[in-house]
Amino acid sequence: MMPSDSGQTALPLLAPDEPSPFEIVNPGGNGSAVLVCDHAFNRVPRRLGTLGLDPEQLGDHIGWDPGAADVARQLSARLDAPLVLSGYSRLVIDCNRPLASAQSIAEQSAGIPVPGNRGLSPGERQCRIEALFRPYHDAIDRLIDGRGGRPTVLLSIHSFTPTLNGEARPWHVGVSARRDRRLAALMLQALAQGGDLTLGDNEPYPIDDETDYTIPVHGEGRGLPSIMIENRQDGIHTTAGAAARAARLAEAYRLIRK
Repeated sequence: MMPSDSGQTALPLLAPDEPSPFEIVNPGGNGSAVLVCDHAFNRVPRRLGTLGLDPEQLGDHIGWDPGAADVARQLSARLDAPLVLSGYSRLVIDCNRPLASAQSIAEQSAGIPVPGNRGLSPGERQCRIEALFRPYHDAIDRLIDGRGGRPTVLLSIHSFTPTLNGEARPWHVGVSARRDRRLAALMLQALAQGGDLTLGDNEPYPIDDETDYTIPVHGEGRGLPSIMIENRQDGIHTTAGAAARAARLAEAYRLIRK
């Protein structure tokens, strides 16, 4: 695994001994890809307790994207790509939601109420924005800016549940893009070559300006080829599964970059 460095924070939401709002892995990576992982952890700042949820709820998909960070770290090493991971639960503030979205600080998720997110004052909301959301996205900006105009492809790594609302989701991997579909089409074509994966084109989630932030802002907003890669969680819940998926994604990426 490549070396990592973590950002520093002295913002009041986080105590000095708590983890940073972001982590950067392999910041000097020379590959063409830049990786981001918006929902890498399910941590909650101590000051916020557990948001009124139990550990099982925080550990479920409403709190983070299980397995996504493992895939992203492995992929970072395979592609020699820098990786930025968000450091706290999406329930504290979702780093892939526009700040105007009702799901930016969700009062309920998948039908589960989040008591610690109800009745927040504007100041409390702003505290979360300044402590967690902005540092993460500023880190992505600095990393891309620091590449000095080198060709850059943005890959956003996520995971999704095998079933949702009682419906099975057949895709092993989904690849989503917004307006520029060229990279998504090439990635889907490369992943299909083995014939063993059920692939989702803009599934299970399409990218939308109303509900997504990272790809619209850091990818399309900069004119960079960019896609969101969704991995079904039952295929990446073990170390071996995450490593195998990263290897498959790396192989597909190399095919389309030849």
